Amino acid sequence: MTGKWSTDPEVLEKEVVWSFFRGGGPGGQHRNKVETGVRLFHPPSGITVTATEGRSQYRNREVAMERLIAALKKRMHRRKKRVATKPTKGSQKRRVDAKKQRGQLKKQRKSLED
Repeated sequence: MTGKWSTDPEVLEKEVVWSFFRGGGPGGQHRNKVETGVRLFHPPSGITVTATEGRSQYRNREVAMERLIAALKKRMHRRKKRVATKPTKGSQKRRVDAKKQRGQLKKQRKSLED
């Protein structure tokens, strides 16, 4: 599912659903008592991102927003259609010459074995 979503942080702040939770792991008492983990849900696209690396909720908010923008850009990206090209005359000649050389080598081996 692809769509056109804004990647402007100010617009996204109004669209996303913010939720906060306690992040586990190292960080001591501050990390275990304070809800520093940030989860962003973007309903129009269905993308959810989380950030729990930092001990600061403010920094985790920034990281989560960056991740959401990156995920939206990735989902909206369309690959260019490949344009088929013909091999050049030079590459065709090199390929034919290599085949001839290989055939001659095989022919020489065959006469030695018989």
